[in-house]
Amino acid sequence: MSERTTSSSWAQGIVQALEAGGVDCRPLFHELGLDYAALQDPDARFPQDAMTRLWTRAVALSGDPAIGLNMAKVARPASFHVVGYALMSSRTLSEGFARLVRYQRIIAEGADLRFHPGLDGYTLSLTIHGDRLPPARQSAEASLAAALAFCRWLTGRDIAPQAVRLRGEPPADLTPYLQVFGIAPTFAADDYALVLSRADMERPLPTANAALAHLHDRFAGDYLARFVGSRVTHQTRQVLCRLLPQGEPRRETVANALHLSQRTLQRRLQEEGTGFQQLLDDTRRELAEQYLAQPELTLLEVAYLLGFADPSNFFRAFRRWFGVTPGEYRARG
Repeated sequence: MSERTTSSSWAQGIVQALEAGGVDCRPLFHELGLDYAALQDPDARFPQDAMTRLWTRAVALSGDPAIGLNMAKVARPASFHVVGYALMSSRTLSEGFARLVRYQRIIAEGADLRFHPGLDGYTLSLTIHGDRLPPARQSAEASLAAALAFCRWLTGRDIAPQAVRLRGEPPADLTPYLQVFGIAPTFAADDYALVLSRADMERPLPTANAALAHLHDRFAGDYLARFVGSRVTHQTRQVLCRLLPQGEPRRETVANALHLSQRTLQRRLQEEGTGFQQLLDDTRRELAEQYLAQPELTLLEVAYLLGFADPSNFFRAFRRWFGVTPGEYRARG
């Protein structure tokens, strides 16, 4: 089974957040069989389930179920590996968050990010996957707290989200959440999400640097290619991108292209936290954004490039993905 991992950069941020909550992590690492010194190795990675155990033990030791919010105090570019610097050099937060989603697996494989515009602003939503252990809610809360704190640090402004959605029951004490997010989150939600205003997300960043952004894209792209090149999810996505202009790819065709049986393909994808239909849908959604940014392509051409034989199916899928029609999405620029 392919085990999900977390970068040493993000693990170091977790350790700093826990230590800010009074937890001594060095003996905890020893207890969990983890190498504390590896936190200083930029290429080291830690198992996802080990990070879940770390969160669980830290909550038990501190008695603070909101300890993940301490990530807001320690989030800096280095916490996000090379992705943090790519985000920092982006033209806007919107452009930076698109990079964050693209390179997320470098930071931690257990998280799936989605970032999309809506009627009221931009939504960054997060799903945390476990391996053998269910993920800790502190992990997701830390990720959202870090994302918002990083936005504030980059802009030098006290950005207030329009909404914060968290899974799980409301805590007895809302104070830490109000201090970090500035508003009361909605609990027992269907997902973990930050909703940020269009004005905040589209305002030029003071740290923007097109040349550096290009350089960081190259570094992050090279790292990601080396890191995920052996993953079946990555290989399947490449095959889907190649086959989609010919029509909707069949599972059998993709499996044959990878020299796998259909059953093995599905099992390997499940081990990596996805499935064939989910991956097909995600790939189409990502490509749709790229194609609509090319004004020379008509909406009909985009539908066919995404493998939709009937354009009406494309329009329905697009509205499900983004909450607007392709035409409305393109008109927003």
